[in-house]
Amino acid sequence: MGILGIIGVFIGIVLIIWFSVKGLHIIIAAPLSALVVILANQMDIFGSLVGQEHSYMTALAGFLINNFAIFLLGAVLAQYMEKSHATVSIANFILSKVGMGSKYMIMVAIMAIAALLTYGGISLFVVMFAVVPLGKRIFKQMDINWELFPIPLFLGAGTFTMSSLPGNPSVQNAIPTTALGTSLTAAPILGLIGSLVLLTFGLLYMKWCLDRSVKKGEQFDTYLEGKVAPKVVDEDGDELKLPSIWISLAPIMTLIAIILIFSSVANIILVALAAAIVVSAILYHNYIPSQNMTLNAGATGAIMPAFSTSSSVAFGSVLTLAPGFGVIQQAITSIPGSPVIGLAVSSALLSGITGSASGTIGIVMNTLAPDYIAMGIDPELVHRITVIAAATLTAMPQSGVVITFNNLTGLSIKHGFIHQFIITNVAHLLALIAVLIASAFLY
Repeated sequence: MGILGIIGVFIGIVLIIWFSVKGLHIIIAAPLSALVVILANQMDIFGSLVGQEHSYMTALAGFLINNFAIFLLGAVLAQYMEKSHATVSIANFILSKVGMGSKYMIMVAIMAIAALLTYGGISLFVVMFAVVPLGKRIFKQMDINWELFPIPLFLGAGTFTMSSLPGNPSVQNAIPTTALGTSLTAAPILGLIGSLVLLTFGLLYMKWCLDRSVKKGEQFDTYLEGKVAPKVVDEDGDELKLPSIWISLAPIMTLIAIILIFSSVANIILVALAAAIVVSAILYHNYIPSQNMTLNAGATGAIMPAFSTSSSVAFGSVLTLAPGFGVIQQAITSIPGSPVIGLAVSSALLSGITGSASGTIGIVMNTLAPDYIAMGIDPELVHRITVIAAATLTAMPQSGVVITFNNLTGLSIKHGFIHQFIITNVAHLLALIAVLIASAFLY
């Protein structure tokens, strides 16, 4: 059963990726792939799928219980920003300040906005809901291929502000603090080195992709390949009555201010999102066609991303419970050589298997970190290496973040995923190599 279970784990991973590439929805692909893992590992079929404990459905429901409110409130806020044309007003303001002459600087500006939001404590999911409508308006006005949008968004929200910049409050950076007793600024020099590599590589890659796109004559809707896109923003935005820049920014500023001021309060993200929605409902009242329509659109728009992401999490849960996964995990921890390199490789491989950086960090902190610390490795080094390494294979087709992003943007595995993979995974691999080299001299 051992070999068969191991094979089943890998087949399950390949299958869910294949299903995603072929366009099968993750809500269907995830349980089918999980069933293969269950059968190959001779697990209780019904207990593993619909059992009351440690099953596919309990993991799916658990994620929804913990996160659906964020998806719902984030989607409603995004609808208010879009329907009121606040995104148009903000886009016009950014374009007026940065100028229409440089598409690259516009993409850098979007990257900076995403970075500031995530470094301010706002989760990647919430940032996506807030920035995607804004980014779409700007990309359309500048006629930049929409397929390139993952580059500035993920560079700003999913690289240095997620894993390496000292003090960043991301979930990934916070998990080790409770397990190891470290702080958010653990191994600050290594964090700065990693951040420099991530930012430098990301900016160079963004410039190269944009130059190539312009040279090929690509336009905003090139990614559609001639298909008609659903109308998600008004084409006549410039002729509409737009809210002022300060009214447009008020909900976002409310969101950021509440999160920063009351960061230690439980469920503060929900409170901040709700407050931002109230501010939007009041200030945008004269700019939206209907409060009910806006709320309904937000509610409807939250359902698919939430269930898609929870399905991915549920598949990962079944995967980690499989006996075959336990064998793989044991083999990974037994990798010979430098303990620090072993920790990095272990974390990277686990991230590829689970498709989740935070999930990988949780596994490493609970099962592997104590052993490495017992070997004499500084807890701060364990913290920083694990967080960076866990992001080296986290952008996968079955990843919840990738699925949610594609649902929000209308992009797909075929259009845009390669940029998510390179700007997140490849960049973190380069940063990990640089940090490992530096750690040999610093620790």
